Amino acid sequence: MSITSASRRAGAAAFPILRRIGGAFRRPFSSEPDSASSPGYHVAGGPSFMRGAVFWEPGRPLTLEDFRMPRPKAGELLIKTKACGVCHSDLHVLKGELPFSSPCVVGHEITGEVVDHGTHTPAEIINRFPVGSHVVGAFIMPCGNCFYCVKGQEDLCESFFAYNRAKGTLYDGQTRLFLRSNGKPVYMYSMGGLAEYCVVPANALAVLPNSLPYTESAILGCAVFTAYGALRHAAEMRAGDSVAVIGVGGVGSSCLQIAKAFGASEVIAVDVLDEKLQNARTLGATHTVNAAKEDAVEKIKEITDGRGVDVAVEALGKALTFSQCAKSVRDGGKAVMIGLAATNVMGEVDITRLVRRQVKIIGSYGARARQDLPQIVKLAESGAFNLKNTISRKCKFEEANSAYEDLDRGKIVGRAVVEIMS
Repeated sequence: MSITSASRRAGAAAFPILRRIGGAFRRPFSSEPDSASSPGYHVAGGPSFMRGAVFWEPGRPLTLEDFRMPRPKAGELLIKTKACGVCHSDLHVLKGELPFSSPCVVGHEITGEVVDHGTHTPAEIINRFPVGSHVVGAFIMPCGNCFYCVKGQEDLCESFFAYNRAKGTLYDGQTRLFLRSNGKPVYMYSMGGLAEYCVVPANALAVLPNSLPYTESAILGCAVFTAYGALRHAAEMRAGDSVAVIGVGGVGSSCLQIAKAFGASEVIAVDVLDEKLQNARTLGATHTVNAAKEDAVEKIKEITDGRGVDVAVEALGKALTFSQCAKSVRDGGKAVMIGLAATNVMGEVDITRLVRRQVKIIGSYGARARQDLPQIVKLAESGAFNLKNTISRKCKFEEANSAYEDLDRGKIVGRAVVEIMS
């Protein structure tokens, strides 16, 4: 889709094509006293500003804006963003289905290159992630110090939810993003990855080996990260378990591959699009079910000798698929819900069966960055994931809106990735 053709129909599009907002340079100022907003910061003689895609409000297009170079603080790294995945979680924000501070920069599964460390960053972090390192970032960025992080449950990090998800900031209560023209703050969804540079807490990063490409590896920080958390921690999946995945887009297709890597005996892919189901076969599905053509629950039971699967994963966030997931597991089985829904969407469950037959319904948001992300990278390096087949579209920075439009319309079979900088 060209910029010209998209701009002609911008009024009718849900997410019109990204456009650059120009204008004369004005002397930057800021009401924010913190050094993060200082206009003079730049890296090793490099640029003092960058571009980022700003979400203003539902129904209004993302715009490419100039930002002051984001400045990392202690324990944080400045990353030159190479690639950023296009995820349904972002789409929920863009459509106003999940409340989030605005204006903001979305994008939360990234790869990139380390270009700077925040002042007073511990030497251990600098040694682990020296300048020039290739890294992948997890969308859950654990603080490492709260009640849940200390217990090893970084996927429930209090600071992440209290600051980033509730306020759009990092854990000092401030964003790292400020417009170049007037110094006004712009909030961050995770690290705000749809930008040429982003600031990421070191706890959310893992080294990306040179053998893994930037673009395809971006999905490791959300799609694969979410799948790993669901099957490793929530489901506590064992080799030999039967697994059904309901909704096999970007995250669901990663669940198929994790299940296969963990030794599932049967991997059943459920969707309403034959194209996605065909792709699921290449990613490890042993059976496919088109829920638009047959009863998904009955078909899953037929495949599993009438019992249902050991583990079912719901990856769409819809009331119907929530119910299908709960009904698809065997007695004593686990139904794991990972799909985000619009605010106030409710799912129904048969309480008597839940009680009598010991069905377990478990929510899972992601994995645990410090312990899990390095393991996910190792799995990818071993070839356990078919990253190439999971990525169904690569697009330029200026085409991000087009990608979100197509994601909303169900036109992206696997995962789209925005390639930001060479």
